[in-house]
Amino acid sequence: MSIYVEILIRAPMDRLWTHTQIPELHERWDLRFSHIDYLPRASEREPQRFRYRTRVGLGIEVAGDGESVGERDLEDGSRSSALKFRSADPRSIIREGSGYWKYIPMAGGIRFLTWYDYETRFGAVGWFLDRLAFRPLMGWATAWSFDRLRLWLEEGIDPEYAARQTLIHGVSRTGLTFVFAYHGLVPKLLQHHADELAMLRDAGIGESDVLPALMTLGAAELLIALSMLLFWRRRWPAVLTLGLMAIATVSVAISSPRFLSPAFNPVSLNFAVACLAVIDLIALRALPSATRCRRRQAADE
Repeated sequence: MSIYVEILIRAPMDRLWTHTQIPELHERWDLRFSHIDYLPRASEREPQRFRYRTRVGLGIEVAGDGESVGERDLEDGSRSSALKFRSADPRSIIREGSGYWKYIPMAGGIRFLTWYDYETRFGAVGWFLDRLAFRPLMGWATAWSFDRLRLWLEEGIDPEYAARQTLIHGVSRTGLTFVFAYHGLVPKLLQHHADELAMLRDAGIGESDVLPALMTLGAAELLIALSMLLFWRRRWPAVLTLGLMAIATVSVAISSPRFLSPAFNPVSLNFAVACLAVIDLIALRALPSATRCRRRQAADE
């Protein structure tokens, strides 16, 4: 149950080392830390002690400390940095732990990887919560942060910009999911709303087929909502939405123009949904993704 994350970063060794070892740079890309402070030391041979803080939400920060217990340059050009960390904060599920970073030169860049593990507090409850939610979340946050670092070094995308784009994508994609799910479920599958049925009749659907057609449309909208979640980082659900909004608006304008003027009408709804889809497409460019990282150590390692 230890955490392992690995990614290939196409950047010079010294630049990668600097961005992972200098606190002011490290805290910008690593989602696990909101602030890191190196403490003074008498000489370079002493372990580097540090303090850290992590925001956990609702204005709450969890504090801890640690030390780098060893870092070295090897003959093959690789580097490594090992550390120990602990937290005396009673709100922290982590009691203490240890891990390392490795920087291994490859033909295509630097193989940057980490391994770490920790002990929990709160007894059996803490152990269960860690296995159920906290440890998977830490693994995901580490992998997402590694890819954010890669984007910074390879493509010059600032970590703050990448985080903002991720938030915009999350809000827009969630909004699209909700709209399709609600309109597929409530007015079509559950309520069989009169306006929905009337628009189908106006489109030439026979009376015996109106209800089955409405339920088919509802199921289709639920399927689109599900695809928004399953294909979270894919562009095609947003592109499909743009096409469907254009078709739906034109269809209502031709067959049921009386529905274009009420307070809640297809024009304003479809336009707003199309705007959400465009925002989503713009935000999807160069987003960090935990899926780009390898999460398991090779058997021969």
